[in-house]
Parts: sequence; structure tokens; C-alpha cells
Amino acid sequence: MRLNPFNTGNINVRGSSGGGVGKAGGLGCGTIVIAALGYFVFGLDPFQTAATVESVQQGTQAQGEISTDQNEVCTTGPYAREACDGLLSLDQTWGRVFEEQGFGDRFQRPTLHLYSGAVRTACGSGSSSMGPFYCPGDQTIYIDTSFYDQLARMSGNSGDFARYYVLAHEYGHHIQTITGVSDQIRSVQGQVGRTQGNQLQVRMELQADCYAGVWAGRNRNLIEPGDIEEGMQAASAIGDDRLTQGRVSAENFTHGTSAQRSQALQAGLRGDDRVCDEYTNLS
Repeated sequence: MRLNPFNTGNINVRGSSGGGVGKAGGLGCGTIVIAALGYFVFGLDPFQTAATVESVQQGTQAQGEISTDQNEVCTTGPYAREACDGLLSLDQTWGRVFEEQGFGDRFQRPTLHLYSGAVRTACGSGSSSMGPFYCPGDQTIYIDTSFYDQLARMSGNSGDFARYYVLAHEYGHHIQTITGVSDQIRSVQGQVGRTQGNQLQVRMELQADCYAGVWAGRNRNLIEPGDIEEGMQAASAIGDDRLTQGRVSAENFTHGTSAQRSQALQAGLRGDDRVCDEYTNLS
């Protein structure tokens, strides 16, 4: 995907106290399966046209070393640069969506926090075994970029669009937080049993997949041959049925099957975010 590169005029850098981190290790498939219901905690759960980036550098100190220099953060490797480029594009795209719908004043940019191994968040301690996740408490997307190598092995491709899909999905949870959808679903979940609660969680995850598709659909001029296929393969690779390989019953699924996730991403590719409302419409 041909995204514009990040630049100093469009990325806002903010510091953080961070948490202790160690050298990241590759995620094994076994780890992903064990953590399948928390992996893509794309549900720990809002907007404008730029981004905040933080990066925890590898170190031996108890608190780790935190860089707030955007050039250092975004040029630590190809994955970091992609993440910065992707976040800028997502900010610009969703900022326009909110403006078009007359809610521009409600848009707030999330923070992107690249870390290694482990990290402290407003939602508790996070680690690379969780996969990428979003925390509504600090409105931050957390990514240990070593996950992308695991995703490539799981999905069978190493294309950049698969990685953008991951970031766009997490951004979708940010959108749910701003619009109040997250609070609405959490409230209902507190009133129903576990099975129904899981079903509601699946609907949240599928809407986030749909929102990822909306972002891509609104940037079709930047899409290259093979990008959509890469996204579909990635969505399929992280379906609950495929991740758990029959070890978890369907009533315990929390993210949706491979088919459901692929279909949600496809639905969003029309570029109309309103099609994603059906996933969390409780009426």
C-alpha cells in the first residue's frame, strides 16, 4: 500500500512513564493458541489528522528507556515506519469521516505505543503474548512489532497490508470508544450470561474488522495489487476457529470465525462506515 510517510508536521509526540521491558521474543503458534481469547485483545478497548507516537526501547533498567523522538521511534525498523505511516493515514481518514457526519469536534487522536516484551498500560500490564491491543483507559494502541513476523507465518504472507489491517482493526476499537459503542456493549454484557457476553464481544470485534475495511476502502487509490488478498488471508488466519483448532467450543469464541472476520473486512471495503453499524445494533 502506498501511504505517505510520516513527517514532523503531522505526528505529535508525547512522553510516558512506561513500564519495564525486556528483549522481545518471537511468538510461537502455541503461545497464540493458548492466548487466543486474549490475543488481538482488540477489545481492551477515541480523534483529528495526526498521531501521537511513543516507543519503549529495549533496555535493562527496571523502567526501560522511553524515546519520545518521533524520528527515532518511527525509523527503528520497517515495521515501525509502517506503523507511523499507517497511523497518520488512519487519523486523516477517520478525521474526514467525523467531519462529513458533522461530529468533527468529537474526534480525538489515539496514541501509538511501540514496545518490546512487556508494557504497563492504564488497563494493566501488557505483553507480547497478547498480540496488539487497544486500551481505552489511555486511548492507546499497543504493538510489539515482533508480532508481525508471527502473523506472516500464520497467514502465509508477509505483505504490508496485513500489518496495516492489524493497526486499522485496533483503531476500530478506538472509534468504538469515541462513539460510545464500547460502553453500550459493556453495559449489556454486565446484564447477560457468559455465552451471550461472548457473542456481544464477537460483534464488537467484527465491527472493528469492518472499520478496518472502511479505512482501506476510502484509500483505494493507494491500494496495490494483492493488498486485499493479504488482508483477507490475515483476517482468516486469526479467526477463533482456526486459532483454537477445535480446542474451544464456538460458544466461547470472542473474535469471530475466519469466515466472519473476512466477511466483515470485505463489508467495510465499500468505504461506508454505516454498514458496520449492523454488527453492534442491539435493537
